[in-house]
Amino acid sequence: MKTETEVDKGKSAHQNSIEAQFTIARMMKDIRHKIIVLSGKGGVGKSTFAVNLAFGLASLGKRVGLLDIDLHGPSVGKMTGIGESRLFSNESGLIEPIEAGGVKVITMASLLMEADAPVIWRGPMKMKAIDQFLSEVNWGELDYLVIDSPPGTGDEPLSVIQRLPDMDGAVILTTPQSVALMDARRTISFARQLGVTVLGIVENMSGFVCPHCGEITEIFKSGGGASAAEEMGIDFLGKIPLEPAVMAASDDGKPFVLSQKESLSREAMMGIVEKISSRLESK
Repeated sequence: MKTETEVDKGKSAHQNSIEAQFTIARMMKDIRHKIIVLSGKGGVGKSTFAVNLAFGLASLGKRVGLLDIDLHGPSVGKMTGIGESRLFSNESGLIEPIEAGGVKVITMASLLMEADAPVIWRGPMKMKAIDQFLSEVNWGELDYLVIDSPPGTGDEPLSVIQRLPDMDGAVILTTPQSVALMDARRTISFARQLGVTVLGIVENMSGFVCPHCGEITEIFKSGGGASAAEEMGIDFLGKIPLEPAVMAASDDGKPFVLSQKESLSREAMMGIVEKISSRLESK
């Protein structure tokens, strides 16, 4: 039998949870659409995609925020070019996002004293940070909030999805090889079990574009993403090839949708951006 103290603690924790959910809902009410980018495994270019999805939407004239919840590997800071910029609180005590190219960015990288400092946190600390990003950031009015999550189906994406019951949907990123597609199917099932609409699947690194002749070589095969989409009954949003100039742009903190105007990767990416925007705007 529980003691009175244990019962009181249980009631207090439940009350705190309700209050936190109310605060998050209030802070998110002026954001029209919320999209989470998921992948079943690492190394498929998920953060690169999330960054360029955000900047691609901004290039269409949308008001966009980018939330990086990949706490242990916050690469969004480098890819967006915000470098050593640090987050700060305004007079109301809310965290102000860092603006980059018209996109409001929140990333753990902007809280670290050193770029190489590891984030050595267990679950409760990670959940507290995510709650702060959701309830204490002055996003203002946005058309889209793009959320970059770590690979897999662990604490971070689970917590965000549970705290944002009005999530518009998830975009699943994969590469063409079988092992990545196997993980992508699990991620689709994860989203469905949590009641999140899967907006579609994207096949990244779909062929390598030779910088000299423009010929495409299918290093990791091709077509797996479309097959997985058909098998799972979801939309196939498109495939994005690998290009050396695109990879260099990410290292330089320049989203390739802005800096590589003539690239096949940008053309493919913007086609995907427009599909996602069109689907959500039609809602």
